[in-house]
Amino acid sequence: MASILVTGGTGLIGKYLCNLLRQKGHSVSILSRNKTSQLNTFYWNVDANYIDPEALINIDFIIHLAGAGIVDKRWTKSRKVELINSRVNSTNLLFEKIKEHNPNLKGFISASGIGYYGATTTDKIFKEEDKPGTDFISEICILWEKAVNQFNSIGIKTVIFRTGIVLTKEGGALEKISKPIKLGFGSALGSGHQYMPWIHIDDLCKMYLEAIEKDKFNGIYNATAPEHITNKAFTKSIAKLLGKHIWLPNIPSFILKIILGEMSIILLKGSRISCEKLEKLNFQFKYPKLKIALENLVEK
Repeated sequence: MASILVTGGTGLIGKYLCNLLRQKGHSVSILSRNKTSQLNTFYWNVDANYIDPEALINIDFIIHLAGAGIVDKRWTKSRKVELINSRVNSTNLLFEKIKEHNPNLKGFISASGIGYYGATTTDKIFKEEDKPGTDFISEICILWEKAVNQFNSIGIKTVIFRTGIVLTKEGGALEKISKPIKLGFGSALGSGHQYMPWIHIDDLCKMYLEAIEKDKFNGIYNATAPEHITNKAFTKSIAKLLGKHIWLPNIPSFILKIILGEMSIILLKGSRISCEKLEKLNFQFKYPKLKIALENLVEK
């Protein structure tokens, strides 16, 4: 049994992950931006450079999920700064405090994103060793991973999961995509040819669990399912499962650009991402195909 400290533990992924870790017998505590007397919850304030020292004593692993939501708000200049700082500054703070209070930490496991490779649609299948993109979404991931790798520099096992679109039953991307389809107004976005690298929440949480429990996990991994699917095919798959017909034309790119601004590239661009490195570790996907993932998640 390991003692694990989780940041972002009250978020969409964090809730699922903390439940799984506890089910498997691990001791889980979380860092919260709100002061509370709740058991196993500790206060931290990144802006004030503060973490309750009690949170860091005798823990074996840190799982770092915290960061401002990429698509929650339009990318203004101030929002861009917040998106970067919420990830980089929090990682830097954890690093400094771990050096001070728990230098024998067994491992630091962090989220990152497939945005590392850039918002682009190409024939290339991206692998972990490929160069990063040059756009803003890449910049976030590059700076975040650089901060995370400080742990590796002092001999602490470091694992980074470049995560695709996480599919969950409630909340998240799937709910937003499914809602208009259920109402009969769903359609593909832009050309519809852009890929949507995805992962079922259960498989993602299993990756974090195995990174804790298995020594062979070390370094960077693409946290995406084996099946590559386009936006058009993704939309049609949901519609078929719901017994709906996609009758509207694709939503034109220019409309999404007007509504969302620069952030629209996340919806309009996407390439295939390889999970071969995970498969070589004999990681077993419970949901390797979109069809079985949707059958598990979509409420008809």
